[in-house]
Amino acid sequence: MQSFQIIKPVPVLSPYIRHYWILQDDAAVSVSERTFPIGCMQLVFHKGKQLFLQNDLKLQPQSFICGQSIGFSDVLSTGRIEMITVVFQPYAAKALLHIPVHLFHGKDVAMDEVEDVELSDLAKQVTDTSDNIVCIRLIEQFFLRRLYAFSEYNLKRMSAVFQEINLQPQINIPQLSEAACLSSKQFGRVFADHVGTTPKEYLRIVRMQRALFLLQQDVTLPFVQVAYECGYSDQSHMIKEFKLFSGYTPAEYLSVCAPYSDYFSEF
Repeated sequence: MQSFQIIKPVPVLSPYIRHYWILQDDAAVSVSERTFPIGCMQLVFHKGKQLFLQNDLKLQPQSFICGQSIGFSDVLSTGRIEMITVVFQPYAAKALLHIPVHLFHGKDVAMDEVEDVELSDLAKQVTDTSDNIVCIRLIEQFFLRRLYAFSEYNLKRMSAVFQEINLQPQINIPQLSEAACLSSKQFGRVFADHVGTTPKEYLRIVRMQRALFLLQQDVTLPFVQVAYECGYSDQSHMIKEFKLFSGYTPAEYLSVCAPYSDYFSEF
């Protein structure tokens, strides 16, 4: 039997955390799932069996920070699943982790490897606590302490940048630098420290998520229209990017999945 639950953070943390999700599955049969970039870093706690990364031929860490990445990953269950995942707002992980998040790019980094004693202690508390709602409370208490120890004016710059990214499919990097009131070089550095990847790479992730969202609203939309509305140069450009991020062409994706955008969907 499978159970999936999404929980919103307390209001003071909502500018930093999008939501938490809890997945439980007691199925004895292994289940495979394909994941691809959603534009948000995540903090993952496995309280059951870890997932097996089929691309890398290894298990995910027990508890880890999931950085931004390009490309897809196939994961396979290895037994009873019980996961708690924190999904950060796109530019807010640094405010709560106190680390430049570009260091996690393309990686799943075990919490014990981050050299953060408090974070390692949190992972142990979550693993040892049977009630998942209590686990969420422990996670929030941890982040509330972190939040009050952090002062960062660049968060306001990034907030302005993401308003532009979300509203304007055709936005370019010079316009984003201007929105942040930073030089191009400064903007690239600040963006990477807060978001975990380069502005160029991130805009590609958002384009893909925007395409998924349009198809989620109307699966019959012509691909040429989706490409135009999402800022791709043409339909072939969209197909190439879709293949890179998901392993499927748009047509192949729609044949196996109901389109859904983690980035643009509201819960």
